[in-house]
Amino acid sequence: MGRTADLEPSAGDEERLVVAGTGVPTVAAAAPTPPEAPRLLPAGGVVDLPGPSGAAPASAWHVTATWTPPQGPGEVDVVAFVLDEDGQVIFDEDFVFYGAPGNPARTVRLLAGGPGTRTVAVDVGSLPPATHKVVVAAAVDGDATFGDVGVVRAALAPGAGAAPLALAVLDAATTERTLLIAEIYRRGPVWRFRAVGQGYEHGLAVLARGYGVDIAG
Repeated sequence: MGRTADLEPSAGDEERLVVAGTGVPTVAAAAPTPPEAPRLLPAGGVVDLPGPSGAAPASAWHVTATWTPPQGPGEVDVVAFVLDEDGQVIFDEDFVFYGAPGNPARTVRLLAGGPGTRTVAVDVGSLPPATHKVVVAAAVDGDATFGDVGVVRAALAPGAGAAPLALAVLDAATTERTLLIAEIYRRGPVWRFRAVGQGYEHGLAVLARGYGVDIAG
């Protein structure tokens, strides 16, 4: 003869299933907690990266930029700069771009993406003490500007496929050819994420030289 199950309410949030004929309760699985909505940051907005006791988390944080590919000529390149406390690269190889998609230690990497999206992975738990900031930027080639591109969105997430912790919409660019999207930087023992949204009319080579990269020509 088959056994049936009756619901027996309890004082807590759990439901206990009592299997008829045994008197043995089993705890039903609680409903999953929905993920928190990401924090919406304005340009200049800051959020701390969570970690145990304020320490930097060991996982790689993903900064993902998305945009609508412009009609006609002009493509968007996403890059990253690994900087010291003076805001300069220690080595030229700390300039991460499509031709060199990772710094030598592979703590900052440019990941492959589809049209209109690129991700920079930053393993803050493995960055050396000399690294104080990682800047994520973008540049438009040719004669196009970010006015042609339009809105650029930046999302911060704790790894691939994870729900974003923060989102920013950067839409103030007009004639600018380079755009600082976001930065991850140290503040005492804590790493922070800042949505930037600052644009410049000069090209990527000038931006890179400003961070100390030796660009020929």
